[in-house]
Amino acid sequence: MFATLESYANVIIEFVKLHQGWAPLVVFLLAFGESLAFISLLLPAWAALLGIGALIMANDINFWPIWIAASLGAALGDWLSYWIGQKLEYTVQHIWPLSRHPELIPKGEAFMKKWGVLGIFIGRFFGPLRASVPLIAGIFEMPFWRFQFANFTSAFVWAAVLLTTGDIVGKIIKWLWS
Repeated sequence: MFATLESYANVIIEFVKLHQGWAPLVVFLLAFGESLAFISLLLPAWAALLGIGALIMANDINFWPIWIAASLGAALGDWLSYWIGQKLEYTVQHIWPLSRHPELIPKGEAFMKKWGVLGIFIGRFFGPLRASVPLIAGIFEMPFWRFQFANFTSAFVWAAVLLTTGDIVGKIIKWLWS
């Protein structure tokens, strides 16, 4: 799994390194997929996003368009997941992978009842929760504007943390091997 994830991430990182003009679009799509219910399980994009973060300083890539693209991709992925939850409601539990894990909906409901809007923010930073929390928020009809406030705020913070972490790790690796 990790060898595959690493090779997948390396291909994307190398593409961005060679084609920096495509970086915002690539980052947007990665963050969107990483945040979208169901798709996020098939597209573990965080490794590629960390790697792209490491490229920012090393290759003089402008941070701002990358950060905005990652933030908007993540926020729109969550927005779509929320909308899917609203439209499909409990029937979503019959769709893979939730159909294989029926306990996730009640656990998600308990999580959202305990944490509320803060749960959207918390969920953004934990892989398994990242795409499922907005889905649950939609199913249980969290008020739209509360969800969107937490969604966009957490997306911008998450993208900054992820990209900056990649940049810092890249600098540490460069320092250690210099």
